[in-house]
Amino acid sequence: MKNDKYATAQRSLSEHNMRQTNNRTGRYMRMTMTLLGAAFLFSPCSLLTSCSDFLEPENKAAIEAEGYFNTDEGQQALRVVMYNSMKSLAVNTSLTEQGTDLYVPSRGTSSGNMGQYTIVAENSDVTGFYQSAYAMINNANCMLKYGAQNARYCAEARFIRAYGYYMLTQQFGAVPFVTEYIESARKDYPRTPLADIYAGIISDLEAIAADESLPAEDHNGNVSRRAAKALLAKVCLAAGWDLETTLADAARGTYTVTGTTFFRKAAQVADDVIGGQLLTMSFEDKWSPANDGNDEEIFSVQYERNGFPGDVITGGHGRQGTYGSQMGNPVENGMKACGSSLSPSAKAIYLWAKGDERLDATFMMTTYNYFGQWLNEGYFAYYHKTAAQRASMSIADCYFPWYVSQAEVEQFIKDHKAQLAKNGGALTVQVHLLGNQSTLYSIKQDGTKDKVFTESYSDYLRGQHGSAVVPSVKKFDDPETPQQNNATGYRDIPLLHLSDIYLVGAEASLMAGDEAKALQLVNAVRTRAKATPIGSFADYQPDYETDVNFAITPLDLILDERARELYAEQTRWMDLRRTRQLVRYNIEFNPDITSVSDMANAQGEVKWLRPIPAAEIETNTAISQEDQNAGY
Repeated sequence: MKNDKYATAQRSLSEHNMRQTNNRTGRYMRMTMTLLGAAFLFSPCSLLTSCSDFLEPENKAAIEAEGYFNTDEGQQALRVVMYNSMKSLAVNTSLTEQGTDLYVPSRGTSSGNMGQYTIVAENSDVTGFYQSAYAMINNANCMLKYGAQNARYCAEARFIRAYGYYMLTQQFGAVPFVTEYIESARKDYPRTPLADIYAGIISDLEAIAADESLPAEDHNGNVSRRAAKALLAKVCLAAGWDLETTLADAARGTYTVTGTTFFRKAAQVADDVIGGQLLTMSFEDKWSPANDGNDEEIFSVQYERNGFPGDVITGGHGRQGTYGSQMGNPVENGMKACGSSLSPSAKAIYLWAKGDERLDATFMMTTYNYFGQWLNEGYFAYYHKTAAQRASMSIADCYFPWYVSQAEVEQFIKDHKAQLAKNGGALTVQVHLLGNQSTLYSIKQDGTKDKVFTESYSDYLRGQHGSAVVPSVKKFDDPETPQQNNATGYRDIPLLHLSDIYLVGAEASLMAGDEAKALQLVNAVRTRAKATPIGSFADYQPDYETDVNFAITPLDLILDERARELYAEQTRWMDLRRTRQLVRYNIEFNPDITSVSDMANAQGEVKWLRPIPAAEIETNTAISQEDQNAGY
């Protein structure tokens, strides 16, 4: 999808949309606005008006939908919009990360409704997610209607629709399963049983995986047969948990396995996707900005700065600035724009043991001072200077992990006095040692140690003694970012990649009763990262602190490995919900949650899912308040 046709197709669609909307704005705005129907706002036909309006006799100049979307130009434009509609979910972190064990706010930022489990059916983030998912689905259904003669485009549409329903089921459970393009004011779409949705998704993905109109694999953002299999493995794993396990105790995270059909299928499909491909690329190289579309990428949402038809300052995404702590104004200090709502939790900073290369490949552990040269100094100097050049550059912040001693840190300060000297840089110089008891060293102008603050990690996160509190995640850094605070990142966002499927296979194998295979896959992931292999599930003892009653299980190893490997990839909330560990992990690791009641309503119903948006219940005549998810 990343080619010159992007801009051309987008312009073609925009021009067509403008032709269709002329003189019909009033009627468009009066359309039925169920959230399901609000997908109209994002689908190619309905960016303008409902498709029935194309045929209105008073609009003689309008190109009929059938005429336009049955042309090569129309279908290419429709294909672009269909793919682009995936972007809204690819950058939604409030539903996918907050309220888990890995992320906490810093610098006085609130954990908000998501982190505190006080969300209501009117919540705008929930509504936006639901609406965007159905927009994606309706775009796909539109392609299936108007592009029926193009086998490849239809296979791509079924994949995108399946992805939309996968994301909806993981957040909302049972939802209306609609497989026809919505082009009328109909508003009676009942919730479909979850088993039926999974059956529909699996059937589609199995067909797509065998459809030779698709390439066997692709690294440029196009749907491939391998991508269909990878998504199929994830869907089967989710179906196994939702349909073949029964929750026993929410607080303890215990459950009963009632069947293994889906787990065995997920394990088999994951093995097929892996296809013997070894994890030989270093983790740093896998996430290098110069390596988008590498051999481990299976499917990604594409962004392209060059040729973007709109304002490039606002046309990208902000994933690079989502995880970490606010570092000030980029124009003044040369740091990237970053929020403070998703900083690593006390558990997260202990996930990576000494030698695990994923720590340095995930976080920017050293940033450089700024003297006015954007990109060549400050945060992005890491990408524009060689290691030899950086060895003599002025440091702004340096972070050390929990396994480094204070004596080692102080020796570092002595050995790097020249680099730690401010020399007129824009930033205060600091050295940080992260742990349950964290230590902040402020550095004098000449590079020597000044004040030393040692405090609990929760107090340290308040940032009362320093500026940049925690290291920022660098997985999505865009080294060509302009000096702005807006959506300036144009890195691709992988949705499916090889090591994720290794861990899908490990989890499915564990649940199917094959611990040996599960451990083999986990160790393959660990070995690539230079982490010590685990001899057995019983041997695993994490370094983070837990309550005495928090007994480590084989599933905890797999979830911890997913945390290490997939940190900041928007999987965590769904991972915990899927595996029945959401309440257990929040009680143990989320500072805002102390008991089951904090995640339940007054009647004691646990909020395992997100609420069906209030606007959907109000306007969809086939859904009532009785259909609302438990807890709301």
